[in-house]
Order: sequence, then C-alpha cells, then structure tokens
Amino acid sequence: MKATKKLLIFCIILSVQSLYAQFPGMGGYGNKASKLKGKITGTLVDSISNQKIGYATIVLKKAGKEKEINGILSEDDGQFKLDEVTIGKYDLFISFLGYEEKQITSVELTEKKPDKNLGKILLTPSNFLLDEIEITAEKSLIETKVDKIVYNAENDASNAGGDATDVLRKVPLLVVDLNGNVSLRGSENVRILINGKPSGMFSQSVSDALKMFPADQISKVEVITSPGAKYDGEGTAGIVNIITKRGNIEGVAGSFDSSVGTRHHNGTLNLSAGKGRFGSSASGSVYYSIPNEATSSLSRTSTGASNFSMSQDGTTTTSRLGFNGTVSAFYDFNAFNAINSSFSYQGFGFDTDGFMDGSIMLDNVASEWRRENEGGNLFSGFDWSTDYTKKFEKNDGQELALAYQLSGNIQNQDYTTIQTGDPFFLRNENQFNDGDNRESTIQVDYTHPLKKGIKLEVGGKTVLRDITSDSKYNFYDDVTKSYSILDESRSQIFNYTQDVYAGYGQLSFPLKKFQVITGLRYETTSIEGALEGEPDSFNQTYDNWLPNFTISRGLKNFQNIKFSYTQRIQRPSLFYINPFTNSVDQVNITVGNPALDPERTNQYELSYNTFIKGVGIFSSFYYKTTDDIIESIIRVDNGVSINSFDNVGQNQSFGLNIFSTKTLNNFTLRGGVNFFTYNAEGVVNGEMLTRDTYEYNVFFSGEYSITGSLKVDMFGFFRSPRRSLQGDQASFSMYGLGAKKEIRKWTIGIRLIEPFNETKFFDSRQEGTDFIQESSFGLPFRSFGLSLGYKFGNVDFKERKSKIKNDDLKSGEGGGGGNMGGQNSRGN
Repeated sequence: MKATKKLLIFCIILSVQSLYAQFPGMGGYGNKASKLKGKITGTLVDSISNQKIGYATIVLKKAGKEKEINGILSEDDGQFKLDEVTIGKYDLFISFLGYEEKQITSVELTEKKPDKNLGKILLTPSNFLLDEIEITAEKSLIETKVDKIVYNAENDASNAGGDATDVLRKVPLLVVDLNGNVSLRGSENVRILINGKPSGMFSQSVSDALKMFPADQISKVEVITSPGAKYDGEGTAGIVNIITKRGNIEGVAGSFDSSVGTRHHNGTLNLSAGKGRFGSSASGSVYYSIPNEATSSLSRTSTGASNFSMSQDGTTTTSRLGFNGTVSAFYDFNAFNAINSSFSYQGFGFDTDGFMDGSIMLDNVASEWRRENEGGNLFSGFDWSTDYTKKFEKNDGQELALAYQLSGNIQNQDYTTIQTGDPFFLRNENQFNDGDNRESTIQVDYTHPLKKGIKLEVGGKTVLRDITSDSKYNFYDDVTKSYSILDESRSQIFNYTQDVYAGYGQLSFPLKKFQVITGLRYETTSIEGALEGEPDSFNQTYDNWLPNFTISRGLKNFQNIKFSYTQRIQRPSLFYINPFTNSVDQVNITVGNPALDPERTNQYELSYNTFIKGVGIFSSFYYKTTDDIIESIIRVDNGVSINSFDNVGQNQSFGLNIFSTKTLNNFTLRGGVNFFTYNAEGVVNGEMLTRDTYEYNVFFSGEYSITGSLKVDMFGFFRSPRRSLQGDQASFSMYGLGAKKEIRKWTIGIRLIEPFNETKFFDSRQEGTDFIQESSFGLPFRSFGLSLGYKFGNVDFKERKSKIKNDDLKSGEGGGGGNMGGQNSRGN
C-alpha cells in the first residue's frame, strides 16, 4: 500500500512538471526555466590550408530574422564564444576579408542542452571561387591576390636590423637601386603609403625617408599593380602600401625591438591599451647610420667642336639619424558608429663632409681645383587624420566613411662650400633652402551592397596643397667672419599651389563564373606657381576621366586567370618642380622644372596563377603606354652640366612577370624574373631621340625552419641597368642571410649582408649630341648585425586604418643622403 502511494505521488509530480514546462505562464517554475541561458562555441579554420582564422566577425540573429542580437570577433587561434545566449533557435553569420561568408542556420539551444559546440567550421577562401589565390605556409612570406601582392616582412629573419629599403628589395615586382629609389615594372612613378595613408615625408625624397624607417617596424608590404577607381588617379606604375606592426588591442601589450650592426643601429618601442569600445596605441623608433666613407668619380668629354674634358674624384662621409612616433585612439559609440584618430611625427637628418679634386682641360690648357663640402639636412613632418565610420543595421556591408587629414612637412638643406685652386674656381659660400609643404584632405566614401554579390562604391575627395621654397645664397664676409653677404641674383622664394578635386564610382559583381570590377574616376587639377617679386607666373588646369576594368575567374585546382585595364596619371611632386638651383658642385648643377606636365598611362594586363605538383606559379603579361614621360636630362653649357627634368615624349613597354614558390618539408624556395621593354621616343635638348632596349631583374629567397622557433632566411637579386633616352644608370645586386630564434617572449636574430664584398662599385653612363659623361660610386657594403626583441602583455589586435590614401604624386628620387659629394642631390 505504501509503495502504491509513493508511485502515485511520483507520477503527479512528474505530470505537473511536464505541464509547467509546456505552459510556463502558469507558475514561477516555468518563468525560471525560460530565463535559462547558454553559449555557442566553435573554431574557424581555412578549408584549404587548415590554418586557424583569427579576428573574423561572427554575428548572431534569431532564426529567420534580420536583426542582429550579438556579435564578436574570433580569437587569434580561431576560437569564438557567444555567452549569455537565451534558449531558442538562431542563425549564425561568419565573415572575414578574403573568405566567402558562412551561414549556419537553425542553431538550437534547449533547456536540456543550453550549450552548443559547433566544432570546426570551415571557411572557403574567396579566391577558391572567384578572385584570389594565396600561398599559405605557416603565415606565408608571399601572398598573391586579385589586385595585389603581399610580402609578410615580419616573417623574414634576414630583415632584422635593416631599414625599409632592405625590406622593399625583397618584394616581388619592386626594384630598389643603390640610392634607395623604388621602381615597379621599370617605372619610378610609385606612390608609397604607410598603413594605407600618405606621408608628407615622401613628397621630397622617397629614398631618404625609407632609409630612416627601421625594418623591424614593418609587418608587411602590399604592391597594387592595377588600382581601381577608388584609389587616387596618380601613380602610373602602381601603389606600395607599407603596413607597420601596430594596431588597437583589447588589454595591454607592448613590444621592444633593437638591433646593432656594423652599418647602422635602431630601436623600436610599441605600447597599446584597450578596453571595450575604447583603445589607444603609441609607437616610436630611432635609427642611426654610423658614418660611412664612400668614393665617387665623374668624367665628361666633349664630342663636339670644342676640345674639352673634365674629371673629378673624391670621398664623402655621411651619417644619418632618423625618428618617428605615432599616437592613435579609437572609440566605438555602438556597433554601427565609430571614430578613429591618429597623429604621427617623423623626421630624419643626415650630415655630409667630404672633398672633391677636379680638373678641366680646354684647348690643352689645364685648370685644377679642390672643393670641400660640409652639409646638414633636416626633413621632418606630421600627419594627423580622423575618420568617422557609420555602418547600417539593416544592410550588412553598407557603410559611410568620412575622413579628414592634415599634413605638414619641412625640408631644410644647408651646405657650405670652400673651393681653392685656379682663380676662376675660387669661392667660399653657403647655400640654404627652406621648404614648407602643407596639405589638407577631405574624403567621403560610401559602400552599398545591392543584390547578392553586387557591390556599389562611390565617393569624393579634395586635396589642397600649398608649397613654399625659400632659397638663399650667401658669400663669406671676411670682416664679420660669417656668411652674411646675400647673393640676390640667385636667392629666391617660390610659391606653388596644387588643388585636386575628384569623384568616383565603382561596381563589383559576379557574371556567371567570373568576378567583375569596373569603375570610373574623374579628377580636375588646378596648379599655380610664381617666384616672389617676379611679374611672370604660370597656372594650369586639366581634367582627367580615368576608367578601370578587371575581370577574373577561379578555375579548378587553384587556377586563376585575370584581365585588367587601368588609366592613370602622374603629377610631378616638389622634387621635380622646385626651381631651386643646387650648385654645390659648380660644374654639375641640379635644378627643377616647374613647367612639367603630368604623365598619362594606359595599361593592359593579363595574369594567370596555378599550382603544378605543389609548385605555385604566378605570371602576368602587360602592355603599357605612357605619354609625356618625365625623365632626368643633362644639358652641357660652357662646360657646365645642368641636370633637370622634362616631359621628353612617349614610352611603350611590354612586360612579363613570373614568380614561383615551392615548399618541401621545412624548406621553402621562391624565385622570379621581371622582364620589360623600353621603347621610347622624344625630344631631348631640341633633338629627336629614339631608343629600343630592355630591362630585367631576377630574385630569389628561401627559408628553412630548423625547429618551430628557429628558422633561417636567405635572399638575393640582380637588377639590370636602368634605361633612359640619354643613357644607362648603374645595375645593382645584393644578397644576404639571416636567422631568428624565439625563446618564449624573446626573439634574437643575426643578419649578414654581402660577406664577400667590403665595397661595391656602381657605374653609369649618359651621352648627348656633344658630350659623354661617366660616373662611378664606391659604397661600403659588407655588414653584420644582431637583433633583440621582447613582447609583453596580452595581444588581441584589431587594426584600424584611415580611409585617406593620397597616392597621387610622382615622388622624388634619391636625395642628397644617398649620393656622393653633393652630386645629383636636390634642393627643396
């Protein structure tokens, strides 16, 4: 009887529990159950490489609904966890740049099973279906994508202790000469960006700015050969984007990197802090190049009616000191509105001290002199940018971005020249040039996803540039014992303004098995310049419609084929237009040309990528025409060489780029060749010239992972002489070896460059109708360095970049810091 009662009570309790579970509003117990919360977890993995995917976006929505309930980013190891999720059915949306969006529907949490582990979630790279192929091995050193090539510099041990020019020399398609001038497919019309933004430091001399940038601070380099309409129309060769090791984080973290060597030393410090919707970061670095003594020689012989010859040789000692610092902060008002601001200040200076012995032979009469030069140069500037971004709740991917940037740059050059010998050459004077550049940029970009796979992008931009160059020449006063006698005939103030207004529209969409990107950009440019106190001035206004078109298709077995067409222009920067006359070398004068027109380029490119038995092959063939090409020209007048710039004519070029990579166990080998023709015709010094020749460069690199924390890297390259209508500039080659060992949070490295060449010589030759000029530079080259790095804190980077990319100026070649004895150095 007792057993029967117990069984009856148990059945009643069970029935009541079941009733409350089905009708929770009947009692407190049901209400309590409805508030039960669980979690959804999983791990994101690349479907091809099996690598974990960090920082991807995971959005949670009610099943069948559009409203977002929650959203997070995956951790560095690909794992994610959505906490405090109420019992019910949900849809999960996962997205990340370079991958197809993943949708997981009907993820159900129940009272019995409130926690759901989705396990390994495979994301398919977008290249596999449409437009991108990526070489993946650990974190690949080289990646090729539909619109760019990426070199992951932080994974290359041989970079430790070098500068940015050392890094760029290892990037496929790029060539960096002995002075640090960067060219892409044979053209120096390359725009350099830092973290997607321009820097005023590059307006005068790209090479000098890159030499003060420590390699240890560079994370990766992107090379964009076919920029779309959303990019500025300038940069006829393409765009190079240097991305530094920085970002905004959750928590507190930092790192310190340093290196010492036989050629230069540097140190870098990074600090970051973030909590929730606010974060900030700061970084700073210093770079010092120890004094290096280099030799130079130059000879020029007349081939005309006059019996004239000139020769000079000497040595110059150059030391360099550079620094840069950046402070940035962000704040997310909510999931759809955010503001990001950053301020950077950078600068570098170099001192030169040397002599040059020269002689002139005219009609069998010789004249000799000795020139002693002492110079100081200081380039510094700042960049401040602020961006506001608004995302729209009802349309994923719809975005409005507003950006403003203010840049300032000063470029001062100060040279003292004392010349002795024959009376005609006697002089004791000082040359000083003070250059100021102010630039304001306002930009708006709007992205609107239309139907599935279709995206519309529109925007506008205004760039206002104001440049002043103040040049003074002073003779030495024996009375005051100072350089106080102003030479008014050569001293001048040059004022220059350049305003650019632009708008663009770009549409990307799938077309059956193809992916298409097409766009149109309109730019109008207004230029005005004048010498202060002079009645004559010049002004110019021109309009450009710049179309672009790209179509690509992903094939089976990781094959990809792409065709693109782009039209671009290249405006000359201050380096080319500055009328300052640099006459440190009295028989080799350098002066800018303010009347230069922009270059105009049309480029057609066909590329094909494939994998054959584990070997990745990436190739492209292109045809490019450039009108009004800007080249350095030499004119000889009464035995004096005048070096300037001019729009000499047109160049038509065919090119072929091939890059290959192969990984075998722990060893990866990469190599490639770039070959292109130089078919130019134009007028130089009143004479019609034509030249048909070619240029090429070959490179290789490799890495061997001895253990998981110890690896060795090696590299080498050769670049043929650079061609122009007047001659050839020196060929260049380099090779090196590096090793890196990670010990917990510490990293130690070693770097060796050209161990069998203490000094390298670089020979150039140029000729005109009445002269032949040959020059040679001898530079110390062998170097050895050690590096040490330390990381601390918890790093969870969420990098934010400004929308502004002022990639619209043809920047200068190697400045005074990379040349010997003041030759070819430019004033401001």
